Amino acid sequence: MTGRDASRGTTVAEEIERTGGRAAFVAGDLSARAGCTDLVRRAAAPFGSVDVLVNNAVDAQGDARVTDIGEEAWERCLRVTLSAAAWTCAAAIPGMQARGGGAIVNVSSRAAERGTPGLAAYSAAKGGLNALTRQIAADYAADGVRCNSVTPGYVLHEERDRDLDATKRARVEGQHLLRLATATDVAQAVLFLASPEAATITGIDLPVSGGSTTARALRLG
Repeated sequence: MTGRDASRGTTVAEEIERTGGRAAFVAGDLSARAGCTDLVRRAAAPFGSVDVLVNNAVDAQGDARVTDIGEEAWERCLRVTLSAAAWTCAAAIPGMQARGGGAIVNVSSRAAERGTPGLAAYSAAKGGLNALTRQIAADYAADGVRCNSVTPGYVLHEERDRDLDATKRARVEGQHLLRLATATDVAQAVLFLASPEAATITGIDLPVSGGSTTARALRLG
């Protein structure tokens, strides 16, 4: 596992170890190709291989409309949100090829397919991630490497939604046919696509969005 919060990552790794699994947290720099390559190498070291790769990193700080976003914010968002996924895939795929296959799951966003005001870089990066998913699926299918993506809807978050009042929650829930998703819902979808149960599935995008990518739950007007 890797992430920006070493304390949370270490805690999760310890919980997995306590329940009989094996886990390690590895800090890494996803803003440069060398850092992504090194991350895959260090992640594989304790276990001998990377059979499943999940790309879930994003940096949308300073995002805005295309006429307003600064060059640094634009490039940082694309590097971490899109380029890092390509770089970690490039580092992990050769090992998967050598072992006869593997699974890659990219975590995308509804912003990839629909305009979201003020998120020019994020929307572009996630749109690119969906295209990258399809391309990797096409390029490496013969090697047994599968690549899919998941598209969450609104996901409840303990920090962001700590002060979510009833009015805003009702508005957000109104965008979904079903209940709001949790991180566990998204993780279960990722787990399915990474597992042997999805052995004949590649190149797809799986919405985990409470139906919000299919229909409007509430009428407008």
